[in-house]
Amino acid sequence: MEKAKQHQLLKLIEKDCRLTTKEYAIMLGEEESIIAAEINRLEEAKVIAGYRALVDWDKVEDDWIEALVEISTLPQGEDGYKKVGDTIRKFPEVESLYFISGGFDFIVLVQGRNIKEISKFISSNLAPIPEVTGTRTHFLLDKFKQWGIDLEDDSIDHRIMVSP
Repeated sequence: MEKAKQHQLLKLIEKDCRLTTKEYAIMLGEEESIIAAEINRLEEAKVIAGYRALVDWDKVEDDWIEALVEISTLPQGEDGYKKVGDTIRKFPEVESLYFISGGFDFIVLVQGRNIKEISKFISSNLAPIPEVTGTRTHFLLDKFKQWGIDLEDDSIDHRIMVSP
């Protein structure tokens, strides 16, 4: 498949992965068998790394909190940062992990039932890692947009009602 069509296909899957191969084929003007083969190839190559629904857990769970944790580490050699990342990513509380530039080396999205649970995870699991020299935690208070999806209900008319 040509690169431009592949890019379009990936954007469509990223926006709504619940569509059928037939629906993608119609949107792209391709044969369904070509789309199915390309999706299979992209999955095997880990270009499509997985499929996931975006759930707004704040609407379902009362006891649910997320935090972004910045982690600084000792300077690492060739594979040192990968080794630290491999250690951190294995914890089930770690939803996302990124190696970053700036004042910290990693940023981690951690999920838990409450602030105390997340604090205990950081002090019991992240801080004891020998290469970790410090952490800074930011608790997420509200979400407005995630993965390009607006989480606010825009159907509400916020204008002041005026009676005749």
